[in-house]
Amino acid sequence: MIRKINQSDSQVIAEIYNHYVKNTVITFEEKEVSLDDISERIENVLSESLPWIVAEKMGRVVGYAYATKWRARSAYRFSVESAVYLKQTSIGNGIGTILYKELLSSLKDSGVHVVIGGIALPNPSCIALHKKFGFKQAAYFKEVGFKFDTWIDVGYWQLQFNS
Repeated sequence: MIRKINQSDSQVIAEIYNHYVKNTVITFEEKEVSLDDISERIENVLSESLPWIVAEKMGRVVGYAYATKWRARSAYRFSVESAVYLKQTSIGNGIGTILYKELLSSLKDSGVHVVIGGIALPNPSCIALHKKFGFKQAAYFKEVGFKFDTWIDVGYWQLQFNS
């Protein structure tokens, strides 16, 4: 089941996200994020009238997806950056695809023109997810992140909705 996020989901969202913070280069955050930080992030997304959705399986949140403003300046108002995170036990079950499909549909319906996905590289499964929905690579930045004593490249993929 896919539904809109509730503030009561903050704890499980923090648990899912902090796994990636502690164990991967998928996020460039290096310190775990607190429950208050997650609650504030959720509120910021919702206050911008942008979607944050969760996937539930057997009544438990197993993943989430959301969009944030691409940049703060007014001329960027029709562009957003997207993200999707899954509980480790839910990877490879199609939940990411379901979440992304719902997120992109919501963004298109809201008048968003461009969706941008930033991907720490290498990450073949994330690239495949974006390509599945028609994203095209728009940028490649070499060694712009540094985490776990390793330089990390980042690629940006872009999906443009028809006007």
